[in-house]
Amino acid sequence: MSHTIQLPDADGSLNTHRMSEPIPRLTESTPPESRVAYAAAHVVGDPCGTNAPGSPAEVDWESTMAFRRHLWSHGLGVAEAMDTAQRGMGLDWAATRELIHRSAAEAAEVGGRVAAGVGTDHLPADVTDPDEITAGYAEQLEVTQQAGARVILMASRQLAAGARDAADYHKVYDRLLSEVQHPAILHWLGPAFDPALEGYWGSTDIAAATETLLEILHAHAHRIEGVKVSLLDLEHEIQLRSRLPEGVRLYTGDDFNYPRLIKGEGGSHSDALLGVFAAIAPAASAALRALDNGDETTFDEVLVPTVPLARHLFSTPTYYYKTGIAFLSWLSGHQPGFTMVGGLQSGRSIPHLAETFRLADRAGLFPDPELAATRMRQLLDVAGVPR
Repeated sequence: MSHTIQLPDADGSLNTHRMSEPIPRLTESTPPESRVAYAAAHVVGDPCGTNAPGSPAEVDWESTMAFRRHLWSHGLGVAEAMDTAQRGMGLDWAATRELIHRSAAEAAEVGGRVAAGVGTDHLPADVTDPDEITAGYAEQLEVTQQAGARVILMASRQLAAGARDAADYHKVYDRLLSEVQHPAILHWLGPAFDPALEGYWGSTDIAAATETLLEILHAHAHRIEGVKVSLLDLEHEIQLRSRLPEGVRLYTGDDFNYPRLIKGEGGSHSDALLGVFAAIAPAASAALRALDNGDETTFDEVLVPTVPLARHLFSTPTYYYKTGIAFLSWLSGHQPGFTMVGGLQSGRSIPHLAETFRLADRAGLFPDPELAATRMRQLLDVAGVPR
């Protein structure tokens, strides 16, 4: 094995990177006990499919399901058909519906936990009537519940655009939550992840939006398992979880500050529903098992070194983080190629992907560094980067 690789920097210069040794992790499929943890999983594009921007999604189902089995093998739940799977960015409803059914069936077979996103992305963008939006949600809710997956009520672009005030959010969520068969997870995805969701919960003022969310949570606490918050705002999340109804979890979606939020403080902590956990599953599992044993030192030693990678993956424009998740899956040998639906493999530059490689390697995340380096060289060759 060549223990070095030439990688481009942002200015185009080439620098030598010395490969790190992998950090071996135990494989334990039993879920951690101290925290509930979901990894939001991506989908693998069929390399022989069209998968051009605007084309129907063509999925490599074998590789996509194999990646979910990888996550379950480390005791993590799978958050299915979320924004990580390119909802609203290439994954159409026909493919989403099949994804939910396939993933729920695989979960039942291996004893894994799966919760799936229910949204309104199959509706025309100009639908603004709350009743039509509710009906759209209900259609996806029926599919998801029939498949046997738990429900994540995703934020709706149509509702963000069409709601006149907080009352419209109450109207939609009151009706939806009356139809869930098991307690659901609500979803607050900030505009960094999807600019079309600016002003969700009826206000661009975060304090006002939070009050509307809390009103809905308290009104339906017995039908809500938790709320997934992806605002990348550490202090807001800490304050919000202190105001949740008893028994309602806060699932952090903060891919910048997750170690502190999951570890918690003052007897309060966040659980996890994170896209970055798909990229660092073995490390995430090891850190959570350290918490099971009350070992916060090991938790920090394992998880904190992954933060520079996470911050890079989710750097602006944040919504292209999916490209980095799929890229790392390919480098780690979890899929045969770096192909995404909608052509999203082009969502990040070669220098950005090179830095992703560096940071993942420094954190000891590649199970086979030689394979990762070989595939990185192949990408650089195709891109025309000189050696």
